[in-house]
Amino acid sequence: MIQRIQTIYLSISVILTSLMFYIKLVTFTAPDGIFTMYYNGIFKGELNSGEIYINVTAFTILLMVSVLTGIITIFLYKNRILQIRIAGLNIGLQIGLAALIYFFAHTVGEELNADFIFPYSIALPVISIILLIMAIKAIGKDEALIRSMDRIR
Repeated sequence: MIQRIQTIYLSISVILTSLMFYIKLVTFTAPDGIFTMYYNGIFKGELNSGEIYINVTAFTILLMVSVLTGIITIFLYKNRILQIRIAGLNIGLQIGLAALIYFFAHTVGEELNADFIFPYSIALPVISIILLIMAIKAIGKDEALIRSMDRIR
Protein backbone atom coordinates (compact mmCIF):
# COMPACT_ATOMS: atom_id res chain seq x y z
CA MET A 1 0.00 0.00 0.00
CA ILE A 2 1.36 3.33 -1.01
CA GLN A 3 0.03 5.20 2.03
CA ARG A 4 2.33 3.44 4.51
CA ILE A 5 5.12 5.02 6.56
CA GLN A 6 7.85 3.52 4.38
CA THR A 7 6.54 5.57 1.45
CA ILE A 8 7.16 8.72 3.47
CA TYR A 9 10.68 7.57 4.31
CA LEU A 10 11.41 6.70 0.69
CA SER A 11 9.92 9.97 -0.58
CA ILE A 12 12.00 12.07 1.80
CA SER A 13 15.07 10.10 0.73
CA VAL A 14 14.33 10.84 -2.95
CA ILE A 15 13.79 14.53 -2.17
CA LEU A 16 17.07 14.78 -0.25
CA THR A 17 18.95 13.05 -3.05
CA SER A 18 17.29 15.30 -5.65
CA LEU A 19 18.41 18.36 -3.71
CA MET A 20 21.97 17.49 -4.64
CA PHE A 21 21.17 18.64 -8.19
CA TYR A 22 20.62 22.18 -6.95
CA ILE A 23 23.19 22.84 -4.23
CA LYS A 24 26.91 23.36 -3.88
CA LEU A 25 28.62 20.13 -2.92
CA VAL A 26 32.17 21.30 -2.15
CA THR A 27 33.93 24.66 -2.15
CA PHE A 28 37.67 24.83 -2.78
CA THR A 29 39.76 27.81 -1.71
CA ALA A 30 42.97 27.79 -3.74
CA PRO A 31 45.67 30.36 -4.43
CA ASP A 32 44.29 30.55 -8.01
CA GLY A 33 40.80 31.42 -6.79
CA ILE A 34 37.64 29.73 -5.63
CA PHE A 35 36.43 26.51 -7.22
CA THR A 36 33.02 24.97 -6.60
CA MET A 37 31.76 21.42 -7.15
CA TYR A 38 28.21 20.95 -8.35
CA TYR A 39 26.56 17.77 -9.63
CA ASN A 40 27.80 18.37 -13.19
CA GLY A 41 31.37 19.46 -12.60
CA ILE A 42 33.90 21.52 -10.73
CA PHE A 43 33.76 25.12 -11.86
CA LYS A 44 36.05 28.07 -11.39
CA GLY A 45 34.06 30.60 -9.39
CA GLU A 46 30.97 30.38 -7.24
CA LEU A 47 28.37 29.53 -9.92
CA ASN A 48 27.93 26.41 -12.02
CA SER A 49 28.25 28.31 -15.26
CA GLY A 50 31.32 29.35 -17.13
CA GLU A 51 34.66 27.63 -17.17
CA ILE A 52 34.52 24.00 -16.10
CA TYR A 53 37.66 22.77 -14.40
CA ILE A 54 36.88 19.05 -14.00
CA ASN A 55 33.96 17.07 -15.37
CA VAL A 56 32.35 14.75 -12.80
CA THR A 57 30.24 12.59 -15.10
CA ALA A 58 30.49 9.52 -12.85
CA PHE A 59 28.95 11.44 -9.96
CA THR A 60 26.17 12.80 -12.20
CA ILE A 61 25.27 9.33 -13.47
CA LEU A 62 25.34 7.85 -9.97
CA LEU A 63 23.12 10.65 -8.70
CA MET A 64 20.57 10.13 -11.48
CA VAL A 65 20.54 6.36 -10.94
CA SER A 66 20.05 6.86 -7.21
CA VAL A 67 17.08 9.19 -7.71
CA LEU A 68 15.48 6.86 -10.27
CA THR A 69 16.04 3.85 -8.01
CA GLY A 70 14.33 5.68 -5.15
CA ILE A 71 11.32 6.57 -7.30
CA ILE A 72 11.04 3.00 -8.57
CA THR A 73 11.26 1.67 -5.01
CA ILE A 74 8.27 3.76 -3.96
CA PHE A 75 6.04 2.18 -6.60
CA LEU A 76 7.05 -1.42 -5.88
CA TYR A 77 4.74 -1.60 -2.87
CA LYS A 78 3.03 -4.75 -4.16
CA ASN A 79 6.28 -6.71 -4.18
CA ARG A 80 7.74 -6.03 -0.73
CA ILE A 81 10.75 -8.36 -0.99
CA LEU A 82 11.88 -6.71 -4.22
CA GLN A 83 11.23 -3.32 -2.61
CA ILE A 84 13.57 -4.24 0.27
CA ARG A 85 16.27 -5.40 -2.16
CA ILE A 86 16.11 -2.28 -4.29
CA ALA A 87 16.14 -0.08 -1.17
CA GLY A 88 19.28 -1.94 -0.13
CA LEU A 89 20.76 -1.23 -3.56
CA ASN A 90 19.89 2.42 -3.06
CA ILE A 91 21.80 2.39 0.25
CA GLY A 92 24.85 1.24 -1.69
CA LEU A 93 24.33 4.01 -4.22
CA GLN A 94 24.08 6.59 -1.44
CA ILE A 95 27.33 5.32 0.06
CA GLY A 96 28.86 5.66 -3.40
CA LEU A 97 27.61 9.26 -3.66
CA ALA A 98 29.16 10.21 -0.33
CA ALA A 99 32.39 8.44 -1.26
CA LEU A 100 32.58 10.18 -4.64
CA ILE A 101 32.01 13.59 -3.06
CA TYR A 102 34.85 12.92 -0.66
CA PHE A 103 37.06 11.45 -3.40
CA PHE A 104 36.65 14.44 -5.70
CA ALA A 105 37.13 16.86 -2.81
CA HIS A 106 40.32 15.16 -1.67
CA THR A 107 41.77 14.66 -5.17
CA VAL A 108 41.00 18.14 -6.47
CA GLY A 109 42.06 19.67 -3.16
CA GLU A 110 45.50 18.08 -3.51
CA GLU A 111 45.73 18.96 -7.20
CA LEU A 112 44.89 22.63 -6.62
CA ASN A 113 46.74 22.81 -3.30
CA ALA A 114 43.46 24.05 -1.89
CA ASP A 115 41.44 23.78 1.27
CA PHE A 116 38.02 22.29 0.75
CA ILE A 117 34.85 22.96 2.68
CA PHE A 118 31.84 20.67 2.76
CA PRO A 119 28.55 22.49 3.22
CA TYR A 120 25.62 20.54 4.63
CA SER A 121 25.44 18.64 1.33
CA ILE A 122 27.72 15.87 2.59
CA ALA A 123 25.09 15.01 5.20
CA LEU A 124 22.34 14.44 2.62
CA PRO A 125 23.46 10.93 1.58
CA VAL A 126 23.94 9.98 5.25
CA ILE A 127 20.44 11.15 6.18
CA SER A 128 19.10 9.35 3.12
CA ILE A 129 20.81 6.12 4.21
CA ILE A 130 19.19 6.40 7.64
CA LEU A 131 15.77 6.94 6.04
CA LEU A 132 16.28 3.98 3.73
CA ILE A 133 17.17 1.75 6.68
CA MET A 134 14.03 2.90 8.46
CA ALA A 135 11.99 2.16 5.30
CA ILE A 136 13.49 -1.34 5.03
CA LYS A 137 12.53 -2.05 8.64
CA ALA A 138 8.97 -0.81 8.04
CA ILE A 139 8.65 -2.89 4.86
CA GLY A 140 9.94 -5.92 6.78
CA LYS A 141 7.28 -5.38 9.46
CA ASP A 142 4.59 -5.24 6.79
CA GLU A 143 5.91 -8.43 5.22
CA ALA A 144 5.94 -10.18 8.61
CA LEU A 145 2.36 -9.04 9.25
CA ILE A 146 1.20 -10.36 5.87
CA ARG A 147 2.94 -13.70 6.44
CA SER A 148 1.38 -14.04 9.88
CA MET A 149 -2.07 -13.39 8.39
CA ASP A 150 -1.45 -16.04 5.76
CA ARG A 151 -0.66 -18.60 8.50
CA ILE A 152 -3.96 -17.89 10.22
CA ARG A 153 -5.95 -18.69 7.09
